Amino acid sequence: MQRWRGLEDIPQDWGRSVVTIGSYDGVHRGHQLIIGRAVARARELGVPAVVVTFDPHPSEVVRPGSHPPLLAPHHRRAELMAELGVDAVLILPFTTEFSKLSPADFVVKVLVDKLHARAVVEGPNFRFGHRAAGNVEVLAELGRTYDYDVEVVDLYVSGTAGGGQPFSSTLTRRLIAEGDVAGAHEILGRPHRVEGVVVRGAQRGRELGFPTANVETLPHTAIPADGVYAGWLHADGEAMPAAISVGTNPTFDGTERTVEAYAIDRVGLDLYGLHVAVDFLAFVRGQAKFDSIDQLLVAMADDVKKSRDLIESAQS
Repeated sequence: MQRWRGLEDIPQDWGRSVVTIGSYDGVHRGHQLIIGRAVARARELGVPAVVVTFDPHPSEVVRPGSHPPLLAPHHRRAELMAELGVDAVLILPFTTEFSKLSPADFVVKVLVDKLHARAVVEGPNFRFGHRAAGNVEVLAELGRTYDYDVEVVDLYVSGTAGGGQPFSSTLTRRLIAEGDVAGAHEILGRPHRVEGVVVRGAQRGRELGFPTANVETLPHTAIPADGVYAGWLHADGEAMPAAISVGTNPTFDGTERTVEAYAIDRVGLDLYGLHVAVDFLAFVRGQAKFDSIDQLLVAMADDVKKSRDLIESAQS
């Protein structure tokens, strides 16, 4: 899959293509439906499928300081899109100048002059152009002028997560913030993941017999509510069952919020300096402050047992 950053990266000899546009944060099941239809349409027409997305998130430019927690960094989104069959991803730097493009100027500058769109596939709530003035009707009207078709794909409605609301990144972020990683899993179609480099912390886990990977998460990452979770630690191409702690370590009067993953039944791991990923499978318990180290150790042993059981149950 080709990855372009900016319009200037698109090959000059690029031909017709099927395009879909959006932030696509998380590439959740609603996104998968839209992107999957774009890929299918591209195969029908015998042309490449292209996803156009933005960096930073448009809200950060339009309303500085309002950057939402991110469900997936751009490289992860690209991986997920490649699995869906996308041929190219265009990441457009979203600047103040770019945000002022009218819907028509956006269509000409991106879809017509550069990507030579044959068809555009979007969800029903798609908005684009200055002050989000463009919608799917405007997109279709411009398509009649510039020779591309528009197909609108309705989003699936979730079953239990969010009380039957449509799949959305906003809903997913809320569930994660509440610690409902199972609900987020339902929308995403996979466990929520955070990534970062393993750094040295206070090393209390090692002293207590539960050495953890202290993950320095990427900026704006959507991190679950404080508590203990079952999941997986991905490092060096290996997925290891893990008990994951999110919070400030209140038993030790900590103030800095951390994400720490204990690889269950693994001994002698040295992950310092490695870029790792942590997948959140299930909530185990909320954050608690214990009166003694002995009480903490009992709780940690129970956390590991429950995490192991939840992971084994998920795999059976």
